[in-house]
Amino acid sequence: MADKHASGAMGAAGRAPAADKADAIRNVVLVGHSGAGKTTLVEQLLAATGTIQRAGRVEDGNTVSDFDEVEVRQQRSVNLTPAPLTFNGIKINLLDTPGYADFVGDLRAGLRAADAALFVVSATDGIDGLTQMLWEECAQVRMPRAVVITKLDHQRANFDEVLAACQEVFGDGVAPLYLPVITNGNVNGLIGLLTQKFYNYAGGTRTEKEPGAEYESRIEEHRGVLIEGIIQESEDESLMERYLEGDPIDIKILIQDLEKAVCEGNFHPVLCTGLGVGAAELLELVTQGFPAPHEHPMPEITTLDGKPVTGIACDPDGPLVAEVVKTTSDPYVGRISLVRVFSGTLRPDMTVHVSGHGLAERGHEDHDVDERIGALSCPLGKQQRQIGKGVAGDIVAVAKLSRAETGDTLSDVDRPLLMTSWTMPEPLLPVAIRAKSKADEDKLGQALGRLVAEDPTLRLENNAETRQLVLWCMGEAHTDVLLDRLAKRHGVEVERVELRVPLRETFGGRAQAMGRNVKQTGGHGQYAICHLEVEPLPSGGGFEFVDKIVGGVVPRQFIPSVEKGVRAQMERGVRAGYPVVDVKVTLYDGKAHSVDSSDMAFQIAGQLALKEAASKVPTLLLEPVDELSVLVADDHVGAVMSDLSSRRGRVLGTEPVGRGRTLVKAEVPQLEVTRYAIDLRSMSHGTGTFQRSFLRYEPLPSHLADKVAAESG
Repeated sequence: MADKHASGAMGAAGRAPAADKADAIRNVVLVGHSGAGKTTLVEQLLAATGTIQRAGRVEDGNTVSDFDEVEVRQQRSVNLTPAPLTFNGIKINLLDTPGYADFVGDLRAGLRAADAALFVVSATDGIDGLTQMLWEECAQVRMPRAVVITKLDHQRANFDEVLAACQEVFGDGVAPLYLPVITNGNVNGLIGLLTQKFYNYAGGTRTEKEPGAEYESRIEEHRGVLIEGIIQESEDESLMERYLEGDPIDIKILIQDLEKAVCEGNFHPVLCTGLGVGAAELLELVTQGFPAPHEHPMPEITTLDGKPVTGIACDPDGPLVAEVVKTTSDPYVGRISLVRVFSGTLRPDMTVHVSGHGLAERGHEDHDVDERIGALSCPLGKQQRQIGKGVAGDIVAVAKLSRAETGDTLSDVDRPLLMTSWTMPEPLLPVAIRAKSKADEDKLGQALGRLVAEDPTLRLENNAETRQLVLWCMGEAHTDVLLDRLAKRHGVEVERVELRVPLRETFGGRAQAMGRNVKQTGGHGQYAICHLEVEPLPSGGGFEFVDKIVGGVVPRQFIPSVEKGVRAQMERGVRAGYPVVDVKVTLYDGKAHSVDSSDMAFQIAGQLALKEAASKVPTLLLEPVDELSVLVADDHVGAVMSDLSSRRGRVLGTEPVGRGRTLVKAEVPQLEVTRYAIDLRSMSHGTGTFQRSFLRYEPLPSHLADKVAAESG
């Protein structure tokens, strides 16, 4: 690691880094809360390796990875963006991810594409709940991780405090490799705890010298923790005994054991960066400690009919298995697919099989098509630098895959395969929209189709009951970005409208009524009279039509007409325009005319009779009730339960699920949870999640029912 080399061989500015084999590639995702410094760190590493001439600034809107209009304007990442570079002959695909919870879809795509993670922690802001949850998820799959502490140049920075927080929150195996040397608020250098050398950057270049005596006790304290942590993960059981007895341990052995423990996800070194400081040390950790793609477990692979496939490895000569981890669409450039190649080799103009399965509920229909790919490129911000191939383990951009969507599998045409998709959070914030003009309406469908293809966390719903177009989003920020892209990228203006919850109506008692449709207008008139009895059924009882006509007072051919008219009126509602449910309608009497009676005449009579019956008894509005399962940290359980009760909810109980979290179950009306995704995030400081499922319909309280009826009338 950086204790072994003073500097590494850098890449060349403007040239696309290339790799011919998996062991010359490292795929690393940067994880951390918004504002932790991930994008700035990427700039620092790109500049340090000569990939770019000078590091940009988020505040100036000129960084490599935040080039989208929305990112420049909002000064935060909203997309997964690759930033490849070369160091010591190794191609490193850095994946900059959003830190805001609304864009967790791109974050999870980055985790899927990477083989290791750098958790970026600000020395001024510490660790948020979302970062802690992601650390635990990575721990469950033994993903190799390291921690990078940033913003040490800030006046509020405190290395010791944030290091202690990392060790407390992230748990065992977290220890620093270097200590920062900070003078007058500036990071001037790093002290290597294994070599006990001071790497001085004060002169603009890195020089090595002995640390001063004032650092001796601090070095000894942290060095002991580091060495003990490394030895605990060593396969050589004699090392601990030798260390405790005071025998010196060869640094080369410690470094080898450290690199192995990091690669296996058992040990998590902490590094730190400042302005112009720490890039070489971090890059050496990435190239020497993080696993190459062939050392990382392969995701599950099946045939198209779901049969498991084994024996596929990260081999450039193996069968093609690749996955679309990110899709972007542009009206002028077309569709660009960011692809992680897991096996085989991608080449320009080759024909591949594109498979997408399992996301039909989110608007992604299952599809299996053969497509010819266009050019391959190695993206760096806006630049698409063309390359000749993408080998197993690499991440490349593919042009002209018109049907490929995020999460799709690319494979050989003669051996189509499917990769098990990664877990995506369910979008739970419904937002109703409508086109501003007829021209916008004409373009809206195609534009939304492109957004859905790009973003698996977006679900599109055409609600037939409320006649609304609903975008199911991850949060307000996600919604704002989607609407911005509709307007700026696709030229479609929409406006948000109030979301309608699909209510129902039912009868509150039994009533009898007559429907009279008698009209004489010259020639054939209309003549139909029917007598109905309407009574409520238990919840979920649906609709029942009973024929009790005796003596043919209503001819047989017109009895279905009465039922048809009743059903039509039930769809339109009898009070506030919502469908009527859970009623039994009995046709028991009526009259007909030999000339003027007709199918349509009795349909109208049936409608009139149902409306007349509704005027004689109370009619109830029913609201849908959902079952909510809310997962929150133990500290927030009380606030969540109190909030659910304030939403007319019934808390059913709580259940501890481990790792300091509790599952709260409740029944809550849908009217009260349309914005719960936003409110829960606020209550739980970004750590709460929930699932919802329809349970049943219940009567709406009278004061709310009267308000709804008044607004509809």
